[in-house]
Amino acid sequence: MADNQINTKDFIIGTLVGSFVGAATALLLAPKSGKELRGDINEGAIQVRNRATELAGTAQEKGSELKDKAYSATSDLTKKAVDVTSDLSKTVATKSQELTENVKKKTADLKDTVEDKLSDVQDTAGDKLDDAREKASDLKDEISDKIEDVKKETADKKAEAEETVSKKTAEVKKETKQAANEVKKEVNKKS
Repeated sequence: MADNQINTKDFIIGTLVGSFVGAATALLLAPKSGKELRGDINEGAIQVRNRATELAGTAQEKGSELKDKAYSATSDLTKKAVDVTSDLSKTVATKSQELTENVKKKTADLKDTVEDKLSDVQDTAGDKLDDAREKASDLKDEISDKIEDVKKETADKKAEAEETVSKKTAEVKKETKQAANEVKKEVNKKS
């Protein structure tokens, strides 16, 4: 990119110098009087100055256009990054809420199951009461284990979702930064 900028600059300078040298050579080699020659040289210098002014104005317009494009692109990329981050945050919040509701439902179902089993155990005869208590205790431990498993699964999924959001946010920031750097390079190249 820097080579292109140098080549453009060299070209403009070369064009101006070449125009001036060509005009001066043509004037000096033409068979004219001193007064006419000075008038032609003065006219050539004015033309070169006018051409240089035109080129400077064009360069200034192009620089301004590139600057506006860079600001616009940076603004668009920033907005996109904010939108993506917002969407990912909403997704994580929704997933967390769904997982919490799922845990509550499973816990309620397990509680109902335990209550049903305990009710059945209480209805049995006296000699089976000890066996029923033992089974209820085992079931309670199993339910506690299942509840712990569900809680762990929920925590793992939540952590996974947060990690995904974090990675996506970092990627978007990196892409935004790269795009902004490219735009800055383009602006620097054109100016």
